[in-house]
Amino acid sequence: MTVAMMNYLSLDIGDKRIGIAFSQSGILASGLETYQRINDQTDTDYIFSLVQKYKIGLIIAGLPIHLNGDPHLQAEKNEVLCQKLRERGIEIEYWDERFSSAIAEKALLEADLSRKKRKQVIDKMAAAVILQSYLDYING
Repeated sequence: MTVAMMNYLSLDIGDKRIGIAFSQSGILASGLETYQRINDQTDTDYIFSLVQKYKIGLIIAGLPIHLNGDPHLQAEKNEVLCQKLRERGIEIEYWDERFSSAIAEKALLEADLSRKKRKQVIDKMAAAVILQSYLDYING
């Protein structure tokens, strides 16, 4: 299956930060930024502004799942933000985010980044891992 050309945004949603990644090609994901959360309304407004700025056709939101497949408590919290975005007409798909932070951490360790620098970029890298996994899947 080949993906139609559209711009994608990926969110690794946490209580304090949201990692954000982007793909314009539908083939390669790259980390965009780590957003410090303020409150649900401000967070929604900010992400909506990114959707408009980058002409996003689909948001891929990381779905936190326990290793046994059960939903994580964070999944319910994430749904609040996702629902507010859907109310603005944004299409969102969930994607299993298991191991995304571990994969991102390993890559950052291999790049020999200091602990401080890793902490600054881990969330946007995890979002990029989530989006890349999704893109690889839809592109076969």
